[in-house]
Amino acid sequence: MEQFLTFGIVGLSTAAIYAIIGSGLVLTYTTTGVFNFAHGAAGMLAAFSYWQLTVGWGWPVPVALVLVLVVLAPAFGLLVERFVLRPVQGLGEAERLVMTVALLSGLIAAARWIWDPNVPRPLTTFFADRAPIHIGPATITWHQAVTMAVAVAVAAGLRILLYRTRTGAEMRATVDDRALAGLTGADPVRANRTAWILGTQLAAVGGILIAPTVTLDASQLSLLIVSAYTAAVFGRLRSLPLTFLGAVVVGCTESYLTGYLPQNAYLPGLRLAAPALLLFAALLVFPHRRLRGRDRRLRQVPVPTLRGTAVFAAATIAFGAVLASMLSDSDLITYGAVFSFGVVALSYVPLAGYAGQISLCQLSMAGIGAIVWGHLGGQGQWWALPAAVGISALAGALIALPALRLSGVYLALGTAAFAVVLDRWIFTLPAFHVFGVRVALFDQGSVEMAGPRLFGLRLDSGSQLMVFAAVCLALASLGVAALRRGRFGRRLIALRDSEAAYATLGGNLLVAKVLVFALSAGIAGLGGALYGMQQRTVTAEQFSLLAGLPIFLVAVVGGLGAVGGGLFTGTALIGPINVLTAVAPWSQNLVAMLPGLAGIGLGHYPDGVVSGLRGRWEPVVRDRLALPVLLGGLALAYALWFGGTINGWTFFGGSLVLALALRGWATTRQAAAATVGAEPEIPVEWWGVRRAWRPEDEEVMDRGIAAHQ
Repeated sequence: MEQFLTFGIVGLSTAAIYAIIGSGLVLTYTTTGVFNFAHGAAGMLAAFSYWQLTVGWGWPVPVALVLVLVVLAPAFGLLVERFVLRPVQGLGEAERLVMTVALLSGLIAAARWIWDPNVPRPLTTFFADRAPIHIGPATITWHQAVTMAVAVAVAAGLRILLYRTRTGAEMRATVDDRALAGLTGADPVRANRTAWILGTQLAAVGGILIAPTVTLDASQLSLLIVSAYTAAVFGRLRSLPLTFLGAVVVGCTESYLTGYLPQNAYLPGLRLAAPALLLFAALLVFPHRRLRGRDRRLRQVPVPTLRGTAVFAAATIAFGAVLASMLSDSDLITYGAVFSFGVVALSYVPLAGYAGQISLCQLSMAGIGAIVWGHLGGQGQWWALPAAVGISALAGALIALPALRLSGVYLALGTAAFAVVLDRWIFTLPAFHVFGVRVALFDQGSVEMAGPRLFGLRLDSGSQLMVFAAVCLALASLGVAALRRGRFGRRLIALRDSEAAYATLGGNLLVAKVLVFALSAGIAGLGGALYGMQQRTVTAEQFSLLAGLPIFLVAVVGGLGAVGGGLFTGTALIGPINVLTAVAPWSQNLVAMLPGLAGIGLGHYPDGVVSGLRGRWEPVVRDRLALPVLLGGLALAYALWFGGTINGWTFFGGSLVLALALRGWATTRQAAAATVGAEPEIPVEWWGVRRAWRPEDEEVMDRGIAAHQ
């Protein structure tokens, strides 16, 4: 009984911290309509700042607390509201979600830059020198008592603020009807600002209270937010009392699992994954209202042309062949992930771009593909590759079943919980048997990978595997483009626009979601297998939730609906970071923040960078003189490099200068031609009447009709 009470008190103390953090999350969401994935990262920064002031610089604890909670946390909340989220207030739900995910990724990178993760930073608990309080057989430390008292004070304070003050009424009115609240004299911007300040302060309080009981690590502290997410989902993102109840459930579950979980090699990860499992269960069990702030600002998904897609696929293979021939063996390992990560990023196009389903576990699907290839393709058996795709697709189909009840933020939370369960538990399991078949995942270590054997050839060198990955990316891009042009692609667009309308018109939501999740997971599994081949050996950490966030961010920045987003993501994620690190090693920490900064800059390119690049380079592709000159120049430069006349840097620099010069020339030339030969614009409904019908008009009409289906 004494042990039961002891673990109960520990659970309630932990629950108090989750309640504080979760209440800040609910407060921000209910007043601004933005679900803040970076809420835990704000608490993590506050904990590191508190450590720096008290331990690093020796400041008194009260002074440090005042500085962090009254000055730094509100200032951070104001900066986030003003410069990160206010510019995207008019964008859709997915874009606002991406901004907070980008903020999470950027803050973790910034914390690792400022505070070396290899240096331990212990923190003492509050009133550690005082004797604990004894209540019967149970013992309560002063830190635990302070934590629970703060949670009670937060609950009472938020209740008074929201329901007994004008500021609270203004905040609630802003959520219900922003325009009407403005007409009655309320200031919606001020209400949002107040919510962000209070939410960040609550995250900071939770971070400082939990930091002495855990390792002060940027990733670990940021992912503690999963427990707060669970508490908030118990409260359905709007009820503070239910959020506190959910925190008690999560905190006590964790504590009792620690005390009573049997000693077993398969179960330690279960305790770590328990908050994610509870989050997944809560998402499925509790009904959810229509998401606050959800809008229908959907953007058109471009329809790729057959000619353009074929040119893109050929260019992808040529790019891979040139890289494979020019890079050294070590560089092939470094830059080889351009195409394998490109395949993983391409998996977002049908799932998120076409069907509008947000998933944060695509790299976990890639991990499944890598595991299957590592164990079944140990000797390069070709059939192991379709097996990797098929088993990954099966895992994706299983995710689709609960996804029927989820959408938007809830679906993102569910897939994030699934990724955390894989990271912390499934991928760490030792080998086990199912119906007499031995199943080994990462086997608590790493998995060796080999190259495939195809048509009697063993692809084992870095250059061969890079070209093979480029071919796979090109073929996958062709398949995704064909999907968009086909009937199923149009059905997915309809599903994204309105699930209710799609079902009303006879569409089967279950079949559509299962198919698109399976297809997307299969593509991701292919990317994971290719990545494993190039790396030779992989570990579970390479497929974690945090490792997948940069891929998701860059894919969104590139444009989720663009087939070229895969190659763009792989190139942008691997190329500039490694080049900058090689040229300027001191910039290693800075470039680690680039994916997060790119995601934060999404507000300036809501349609994606790929569409902008396509528009800028289209004059070169369409120009009958510029394109041959460009291809000839690239071939000449490659020949000069092959002959040893120039080095690789000169080849890439010269090629870039030539391409930019030809783009400017072609743009100017076509603009001048358009001005000279310009004809008055004729509305589409008068084509064939006021001017002669042209062969290319049919394609324009088809694309216009398909885009609005």
